[in-house]
Amino acid sequence: MASPEALLGKLQKDIDLKSSAAHYYKLWRKETHKIPTASSPNVQAVALHEGDWHTHGAIKTWNYTIDGKPEVWKEKVEFNDANMTITCHGIEGDLYNELKFYKLTIKVVPKNNGSVAKLVIEYERLNEDMPIPNKYMDLVVSVVQDIDAHVHGAST
Repeated sequence: MASPEALLGKLQKDIDLKSSAAHYYKLWRKETHKIPTASSPNVQAVALHEGDWHTHGAIKTWNYTIDGKPEVWKEKVEFNDANMTITCHGIEGDLYNELKFYKLTIKVVPKNNGSVAKLVIEYERLNEDMPIPNKYMDLVVSVVQDIDAHVHGAST
């Protein structure tokens, strides 16, 4: 049996963006409802469950497709405007068939011609037979890139 520490993990990835940090962060901060339009192959709907779209602590439900299958995820969001950081704390959803804990952090950092999205997924697998959640990182990367194309296209 694996030790509890062996089931904990962190995935990290930096994605170069063409969009300015301010424009990119604004979509996540105040316009999350636009993500299904920006990334329709990945995200079919984002529904507000509690709070307002732009408020710290709001609870949202995401309908998305991963590995060709529809899934649902409910999250509580936190914003740090000073650092342009979005933290999504998983509450419930299909990914909890494999994971005990899931937290996604997106930090947007200005860069010369655009910005960088620093992605971190912290997780705990249910047991050692469960895969490392690379497919969820792949999904987040795809959504981040789709949003960048959407935001950059709208600002040029």
